Amino acid sequence: MHFNNNMANIGRLSTKDAVLFLCDMQEKFRPNIFQFTNIVSNAARLLQASRVLGIPPILTEQYPKGLGPTVPELGAEDLKAHTKTSFTMMIEEVEKELQALGNPKQAILCGIEAHACIACTTYDLLEKGLEVHIVADAVSSRSQTDRLFALSRLKQSGAYLTTTEAVMLQLVQDAKHPNFKEIQKLLAHPSPDTGLLAFFSLGPRVTTERPWTEK
Repeated sequence: MHFNNNMANIGRLSTKDAVLFLCDMQEKFRPNIFQFTNIVSNAARLLQASRVLGIPPILTEQYPKGLGPTVPELGAEDLKAHTKTSFTMMIEEVEKELQALGNPKQAILCGIEAHACIACTTYDLLEKGLEVHIVADAVSSRSQTDRLFALSRLKQSGAYLTTTEAVMLQLVQDAKHPNFKEIQKLLAHPSPDTGLLAFFSLGPRVTTERPWTEK
């Protein structure tokens, strides 16, 4: 049997090829974004994991003059925030940073808003040939409807949908990993429920009912 060398990519994350994108988690969004506290908490854990595992983080802020600075609980005070007005994170300064990092092949994407900046960034990254892993429980919008339909739409474009814990476990892959104990501490408490189970109601419903059966 002949196997094509260009087999479909399965989306396995690797610390050598990944970069963490942190999108616009700013003060003025705090009261309006669905599940904001939990979204930022999960993104903060991923930022901590990225430091442990040597994955470079990239941080943006959308028009900070009007929308305020990045919230302190993200723990990103030491990062240079790239200021933007465009909805995509792929502005010139970010492109230069990616080039300086040797053009990583995988992007792990967190932040807001799912149907705006996360969506536009995903399209740009996919067009550039990067593999995009959207951390569904670290991404949100003002409306849960926009959030869930954005995730569904981005999956159609070829992005992988994943969760905070799944990303961390995939990156270490083995309890013998030298940094496993540090990552295990970040997994000590289960991720909060951010309302994602409703996402599955967007797809075809599986039912065991027999339509011909009398009620």
